[in-house]
Parts: sequence; structure tokens; C-alpha cells
Amino acid sequence: MSRLQPTHPVGVVGSGTMGAGIAQVALLAGHRVLLHDLDPDRAAKAHRDITASLDRLVEKGRLKPWAKLWALDRLQIAPTLEHLAPCALVIEAVAESLAVKQDVFRELEKIVRVEAILATNTSSLSITEIGAALEHPQRLVGMHFFNPAPVLPLVEVVSGLATDPGVAETVYETARAWGKTPVRARSTPGFIVNRIARPFYGEALRAYEEGAADPATIDAVLRECGGFKMGPLELTDLIGQDVNLAVSTSVWEAFHHDPRYAPSLAQRELVAAGWLGRKTGRGFYSYGEGAAKPEPATAPPAPAPEQVVVRGSGGPFRELLRLITDAGIKVKRRSEGTDFAKNPEACEIEVPGRVRLCLTNGHFAGWDPEYGSGLPAIAFDLALDYAAATRIAVAPADAPRQALDAAVGLFQALGKRVTVLPDLPGLLVARTVAMLVNEAADALYRGVAGAADIDTAMRAGVNYPLGPLAWGDRLGARWVTTVLDNLAEVYRDGRYRPSPLLRRMAETGRKFHD
Repeated sequence: MSRLQPTHPVGVVGSGTMGAGIAQVALLAGHRVLLHDLDPDRAAKAHRDITASLDRLVEKGRLKPWAKLWALDRLQIAPTLEHLAPCALVIEAVAESLAVKQDVFRELEKIVRVEAILATNTSSLSITEIGAALEHPQRLVGMHFFNPAPVLPLVEVVSGLATDPGVAETVYETARAWGKTPVRARSTPGFIVNRIARPFYGEALRAYEEGAADPATIDAVLRECGGFKMGPLELTDLIGQDVNLAVSTSVWEAFHHDPRYAPSLAQRELVAAGWLGRKTGRGFYSYGEGAAKPEPATAPPAPAPEQVVVRGSGGPFRELLRLITDAGIKVKRRSEGTDFAKNPEACEIEVPGRVRLCLTNGHFAGWDPEYGSGLPAIAFDLALDYAAATRIAVAPADAPRQALDAAVGLFQALGKRVTVLPDLPGLLVARTVAMLVNEAADALYRGVAGAADIDTAMRAGVNYPLGPLAWGDRLGARWVTTVLDNLAEVYRDGRYRPSPLLRRMAETGRKFHD
């Protein structure tokens, strides 16, 4: 069968927030749903929560009152696992423990029909390892919803080593029939989203540990310059520091302590202190009554230069040159004494004080690149869209105050707030995006998922403004590889090594979505 029909009953084991959410999704798709939990009180609460959720949909005009009553009429609390015998699909959403999940599936395998599909909502455990406890592991597949399941569209359909391709395809088509956005993935640590998203948190945590900026500033730059809906540190507070650390640790351990996934010592300290984020009232931020969110570091107003000198014509910030011209600042172009012709992506902006503004290349701002005028430098950060960005981060090396003021004034004249950072290699957005592109490229290289599914997963699952592979295509594999190589030269810990696929694409000029 290509997908389950609404006449097929669906079982859900575990009635916490995720289990109740999955049950609601299946109910609204027309299925009879049998919801089981070892704790009858928790199951009863889940029934009340689903009812309240459907009531809110009715109040908002998104569900007809009769449809709510029809859905609730199909919801049944199953006192025992044996009550799930007629189900064509059983989705497990119990504690994230290998032993617990294996026990559940061993029991289910004895109860449901041989053609029934068993699905686990695990976010991090190996589908292959869970299935190893079964007599028929080919019927087990990952069906990873994202919380809250009724709201977030993504479902990762994850195949273990023994999963029957037909089973995975049925679950994929069923998720699509339920109005979800399914993607196919192979069972590897973190699947797609929880693996590729690690650098989003990891680079912000490293910058915080190095004293580059406070949490409010880091988050503001990633939001207002990088285009992310939430900053990484405020997002860890929302997720829960303990939960986020547990996922990072799980992926790190599964990859044999690869430094790319190394957990943060600063985050461990928060967890040790019990500062878990919003749920405890304190994490990177305070959430108690009357607590005000701190303001990000923002440079005071400075006069804009009347003229800048531009060397080169390309790179990921061509758009910025247009903004400078549109702001009425005179642009004088020069190329003498440089080798920009050898590198069409190179570009620098000279401001008064004989200092050059350069898009960060992943090294210290004071490090001389292979191209350039040799003037002292101020690095500025990558932006998703320089026209739409409301904040830009800059990092001076040894620039005189006059030149820093001119750089700040230039960006302020373009309508941007400016954050001045210490000389942090790769600043904030550039290092984060380069690492996201690299992780996505490596997942593609290792056959975890296809390019389209990777980008879809990161947009639909964690609301990224661009899929990381599409972002890499926009920036160019050569630029991303240069940033990573320079970060690797600075840190020398193996964290920033480019994926072989990314390096090959930098050499050939190919794109991920060719």
C-alpha cells in the first residue's frame, strides 16, 4: 500500500506532549487513534489536552465544531498494549531510552498483525539498534515529528539497516497525507536536523566561552544579521539547556568524540547549576517576574565617511556596494598595487584612516590574506541579506579609533545598528553559516539524505532562512572552504576541517543543487 487510509487505526504509545501531539495529527487526518500510556492519569490528561487544543482550533476558525466532535469520537484511551492489536501503524513516543523502546517494541511485535508497521519517534537513537531487538526489524522505521507535532510540519522518515523500503515509503506517504512535510533519511547519529543543527549552537557557545560577546549580543547578531528567527542561546533556553546538551553529547559520543560536535563547557555549567532556561526561570537569560532582557552591545552614532575607496568588484557582498552608493556615499574604485584580478571574489573597502573593511575570511582581521592592499583591516560579518539586515558586526584588528568610527558610521549610514566585537576569527554569522554548510555537505557526502531533503528539513524543522546547501550555493563552495581552512589554521583542533565533498566542489565550481 502507498499510504495508510483513514480507515486504518493508528496506535500511539506514550501520552506526553509529543505523543498527544502525534495523536492529534492522526485524528485530524481521519484515523481512529488508540492512545496508550502506563500511567492512566497521564493518558487522561493527554485526552484533556487534545480536547483543549481542538477547542482552540475551533475558536480560531480553523476547525469546524462538528469536525472536533468527530475527531474526539475517534480517540480512545487504550488501557493496555493489547488494545493496540487492530492498529495498522503504531508510533512509539516514550522516554528516549534504548532499553525502554526495545521493550515496548518487543511487546508490540507479539500483539499487532505481522503486516502492521512499527514506528519510533526517537530523535537521536539508532533505528538499526532499536530494531535489533525485534524478530522482524524490517517493519520498524523512524517517524520523527518535531515539537509541537500539530504545528511543525517536518517529519523525518528514517530507515535503519534492516528497514523494508516499502515500509519507509508507506510512512513517508502517510505523513504527507497527514499534511506534513516528510523527508527521507538514513539512520545515523542525529539523523538530518539534530546533526546539521549542532554548529548553530556550538559556534555561539564557543564565541561566548571565548568572551567575544554576551548572550544578548550573540543572539542579536545571528537574528538581525544572519536572518535566523531566534538566536542560538535564547533558543537553547527555550529548548532547555539539559535537553540541548543531552542531544549534543549524544551526537558527539555517537561520532566517537569528533571535535566538530564537542559539547560546551559553559552549557555544562548551566546544567550543573540547574539554570535550564525558561522552564526553571533562568538560563542564559532570566525569566522571573519583572526580568528584562538585556540589550545587545551597539556602537554609538558616528559620522559617515563622505567617500570610500573600493578595490575589487565581487564576493558575497556585491549587494553592499550598491547600498553604499544608494546612501549617497561617493565610491572611488582602484585596483593598483593589488592582485584582485587573480581572485574575482575579493573585495575591500578603504575608509578614512587608511584602513580596509573586508568581509571576514575566517581568520583574524589582522591576518593578511592572499589578496588585498596590505592596509590594516576591520573585518565585518556575513549577512543573509545586506539590504534587509538591521545589524552588522565588525571586528577591528589594530585599526585607529578614527578608522573604526568611519567604519561604524558607514554601516550606520546604511541603516544598520553596529556591534563591535573583539578580533574573533570568522565573527559570528560567517563561522556559523560556514559550519552549517559544511555539516550539510558532509551529510550529503555520507548518504544521510539527498540535497533537497536536507534543505527542506532545515527550513521546515528548525525554521532556517535558507537551507544550508542552498546557502552554500549562494556563497560559493570556494568561499566557505576558505573560511573553514582559516578557522582550522587558528584553532587547530580538527573542528573546522572541510568535508571532502565541499573541498571537491570548491575545486570544480559545482553547486549542490546543480
